[in-house]
Amino acid sequence: MITRTVFIATVVVVVYAFLSPKWYKATAAVLPAESTDMLSGLQGISSLVRNISPSSGLSALTKGNETDRYLAILNSENALLKVIDRFNLTQVYEITNYPREKTLKELVSNVNFEVGSEGQLVIDVYDKDPQRAADMANYFVKILNDVNSELHVVNARANREFIGVRYNKNLVDLRNSEDSLRAFQLRCGVVALPEQLTASIKALAEISGMLAVKQVEVDVLRKSFAPIHPSVIAAQLEVDALQQKIHDLNSGQGEIKGQMNVLVPFRQAPDLGVQYVRLFREVEIQNKILEFVTPMFEQAKFEEQRATPSVLVLDYARVPERKAKPKVLLYGLIALVASTLLALMLVFGIEGAKELRMLDPQGTDALLHTLRSDWIGLKWTRTKRR
Repeated sequence: MITRTVFIATVVVVVYAFLSPKWYKATAAVLPAESTDMLSGLQGISSLVRNISPSSGLSALTKGNETDRYLAILNSENALLKVIDRFNLTQVYEITNYPREKTLKELVSNVNFEVGSEGQLVIDVYDKDPQRAADMANYFVKILNDVNSELHVVNARANREFIGVRYNKNLVDLRNSEDSLRAFQLRCGVVALPEQLTASIKALAEISGMLAVKQVEVDVLRKSFAPIHPSVIAAQLEVDALQQKIHDLNSGQGEIKGQMNVLVPFRQAPDLGVQYVRLFREVEIQNKILEFVTPMFEQAKFEEQRATPSVLVLDYARVPERKAKPKVLLYGLIALVASTLLALMLVFGIEGAKELRMLDPQGTDALLHTLRSDWIGLKWTRTKRR
């Protein structure tokens, strides 16, 4: 019995494997394309700009989770439907009822996407036609490249639009701050406040020194001549002029309106200094923002228009020469082992029942009768009644 069971089961399975349709496997392999950062080669661009440039916003597309992204694209319904339409798989699989749903399930069962040991993405496609299997695998690569490139462009466009809004706002803010600084300079006669204050201090020091000399000269003349002497009067006039000039420097009087003044009045210096620093600081801030945003904006425009492939194809699928399944030897071994175990279980069961009947015939008959009446008989009675 064991020999017959094992022999018959193995032969049937082997014959079935020989007669079953042959399936061929085509394989393609891809790698993520490296992202090029155009800011890396520019001199004078700070490392902060490089670190948060638009290309870094796309870094997720070309680093550790890129293969997960590829798997999501390939397993998407959009990609699978494109393959179904391209190769008319509904007719190939001879599906009539629920064509979309069943064709999707059939296609999913005939493809395999997995990450290789070296980080490459392997695309396996099974089909009864070896040429169609290779074409389908290569078409999956094309879909992956097209969809991934489209997502790159969409992401780059979103970056470009966002950075463009900030770039245009920065231009407006910079223009407004420059106009405010210009209006302040025209109104207050301030061009470069630190340099003008330095010049004012030097001028005041020189005038103060000349005033001290003239005051000494006036005192000497008064001791030598009468107060109405022309020399005393002339020296006193020079002293008064110098004192008036010092007063003008301190108060800002005597300036001609509408003209730029090199010297800054000392009484107005604190207020002018605060206003000038605030306006000048705003201009510098906007300039720094413009320096920061401009390269990001330009690279975002390049990224949006760039049409380079987003995946690198390591191996295109070739037409397979040998079938991948069914594997006759494997099927034969499985049938041999399974039929052997099943035959042994049957033999041990039959021999055990014989031994039990020999030891206790009446008990065995009662047990069989109970099984027939409680299980088989009950089931038959219920079926008959219904």
